[in-house]
Amino acid sequence: MTGSPQDAIRSTIDAVTRAIAAKDAPAVAAHYDAAAVQFSLAPPLRVIGRDEAGLKEWFTTWQGPIWIEFHDLAVTANDDLALCTSLNRMRGTKTDGAEVDVWYRGTLGLRRADDGWRIVHEHTSVPFYMDGSVKAAVDLKP
Repeated sequence: MTGSPQDAIRSTIDAVTRAIAAKDAPAVAAHYDAAAVQFSLAPPLRVIGRDEAGLKEWFTTWQGPIWIEFHDLAVTANDDLALCTSLNRMRGTKTDGAEVDVWYRGTLGLRRADDGWRIVHEHTSVPFYMDGSVKAAVDLKP
C-alpha cells in the first residue's frame, strides 16, 4: 500500500459510503473485519461480525440511494491501527415516502489487513434529551 495510513483510511470510508448509497451490502461488508463489533443506531445493542443480512434488510426500507456524509472527520493512525471520529449526516427517502435528514456521531476503529484497512469497531449514536423525556435528539445540526 502506498500513501499515508490516513489517506488509505479516508479511501476506505469513501468506499463504504459509496457502497451504502448503492445499497450494495456485500461491498459494505467487505470493509468490515469478520469479528467487527458494531454499536449502530438501529437495534440490537451490539452486532458482532459482518452483518450483510441486516444491511440487505435495512436497504429494502429505502427508496433510491442512502446518502451518508462524514463531516469533521478526524483520523488518528499508526501503521496498523486507526481511530476516526466524525459528525455524520444521513439523507434519503424511506419506502413510505418519509424524508430522512439526520445528523449523528460516529467513531470507527480500523486495523490494517494484508489487502487494506478493515473496520473492527463502529459506534454511532445520537444524543438524547436529558429533560426526562429520554427522546433522541435527532433534530440537532452542527
